[in-house]
Amino acid sequence: MNIHEYQAKELLRKAGLAVPNGFVCDKPEEAAEAFDKLGTPVCVVKAQIHAGGRGKGGGVKLVRSKDEAREAADSILGMMLKTPQTGPEGQLVRKVWVEEGSDIANEFYVGVVLDREKGLPVVMASSEGGMDIEEVAEHSPEKILKAAYNPDRGLEKRQAVELAKGIGIPDALVDQAVAFLQGLSRLYNELDCSLYEINPLVTTNDGKVLALDAKMNFDPNALFRHPEISALRDLAEEDPKEIEASKFDLSYIALDGNIGCMVNGAGLAMATMDVIKLYGGEPANFLDVGGGATTENVTAAFRILLGDSQVHGVLINIFGGIMKCDVIANGVIEAVKQIELKVPLVVRLEGTNVEKGRELLANSGLPIIPATDLDDAAQKICEAIKS
Repeated sequence: MNIHEYQAKELLRKAGLAVPNGFVCDKPEEAAEAFDKLGTPVCVVKAQIHAGGRGKGGGVKLVRSKDEAREAADSILGMMLKTPQTGPEGQLVRKVWVEEGSDIANEFYVGVVLDREKGLPVVMASSEGGMDIEEVAEHSPEKILKAAYNPDRGLEKRQAVELAKGIGIPDALVDQAVAFLQGLSRLYNELDCSLYEINPLVTTNDGKVLALDAKMNFDPNALFRHPEISALRDLAEEDPKEIEASKFDLSYIALDGNIGCMVNGAGLAMATMDVIKLYGGEPANFLDVGGGATTENVTAAFRILLGDSQVHGVLINIFGGIMKCDVIANGVIEAVKQIELKVPLVVRLEGTNVEKGRELLANSGLPIIPATDLDDAAQKICEAIKS
């Protein structure tokens, strides 16, 4: 689950970590009032969407008066902001964050993420603040310092000192930076984050260490422990199909192709999408019904797939272990009966109760194209769409 920058900064503030003051606004006049309240010569008006690269798309503007703040907010609110993370259609801006200006001396990058190889959270820090960390990793990996830590103890002081000095924090501000890094590691663990990025973390000419931006993602499996975090969810920022899928415990991620994919298991999903691309097709989504789906879940999944106007064909690829093939078959049959099927549908079943599942599909009288294996299924759906 993602949240907005202004929400992430409020969590930092509550944890005692320094962030600039600001106000969230959804009207241009509110932005003008916010400029007056902040009382600084310069403010920043920032679009609030769940995507990075906002400045490159025109979603971040420096203003020096309340009139400029009003005009900036007016130009940003309601725009379809396009960044490398929004896709070509962009994301509608519904809110802006008006923040006091900071007298920046230096910019740094700080992030906390899980290192899956070590099975530990790791703090990453770099002197290249303000840049995409992926770009730094590709061109200057030596500029990214890392420190894995025990989540029960948090980042140790010696580790934080090494990171702070290693990225060039001025000696006079090392203690502040150390406190910030240790606080960030604690917050990451306490809130069950999956990612936390401060880009940039800045030092100012008046001797402060501040989070000038903040991105925070949470492990959805741990949200039951954090109702206050769940309350921050902004459904307007999410794909309606993903929201609908979550109601039925389905994992759905929209992609840019035209072949809808229903599978059970992330590994099978990746293999299915790879083979579709091998035969010249483009997946429209990643939809994982999991290992314990019911007929109701499968029916809902199929509705979600067919509710996407860019889906020109559907491939169902199920390997039944815990999931039984006859349950999938019943769900598909029920869904096709309820929804007029206007696109080709290829179904490949294998595993538990496979013969029963295939028999149900064959006797359904519905226009379902059977497939014997994944290669066969991918070829058939690609050919069906072309024809």
